[in-house]
Amino acid sequence: MGETIKPLPRGPDLYTPEQRSRRDSSVWTMVQGILAPLQFLAFALSLVFVINFLANGTGYTAAVVSVLVKTAFLYTIMVTGAIWEKVVFGRYLFAPAFFWEDVVSMLVIFLHTAYVLSWLFDLQDPRGQMWLAIAAYAAYVVNAAQFLLKLRAARVASHRSQEAVGTEYASGLSQ
Repeated sequence: MGETIKPLPRGPDLYTPEQRSRRDSSVWTMVQGILAPLQFLAFALSLVFVINFLANGTGYTAAVVSVLVKTAFLYTIMVTGAIWEKVVFGRYLFAPAFFWEDVVSMLVIFLHTAYVLSWLFDLQDPRGQMWLAIAAYAAYVVNAAQFLLKLRAARVASHRSQEAVGTEYASGLSQ
């Protein structure tokens, strides 16, 4: 009955103070913040077009254009994200803090590129191309979830750091 509940151990912060400063002052952070929701919107709209084609056999051109637009957003966010990673962590890809997100991103790029090549060179029939787009989109959803969870963890860690500083400051005042 008299047991105290211990807080769960927390992992290392996502950013060092220097990395956090570089992140916060980089224009690439804002670029990523703008591109990510735009890419998600392109994905959501495209998914509707792709599913419509698969379900009804209509709207092939709209589905193709939407997948190409989504892919263009992906390439753009990957290039600018690599620049962001270089600015913040000193390497273009596979920084330890985002290693697994980058690994899955490579799968996402591979599948989107496979779709584009399949479409350009008519390597599959239209239904096969759209199923390849669905596979690319499934990988994208997993990757987006990875990044959202990582961003949430960074916010929690930042909040904990701010609370710790506040607690240290308050205890210093009471002494």
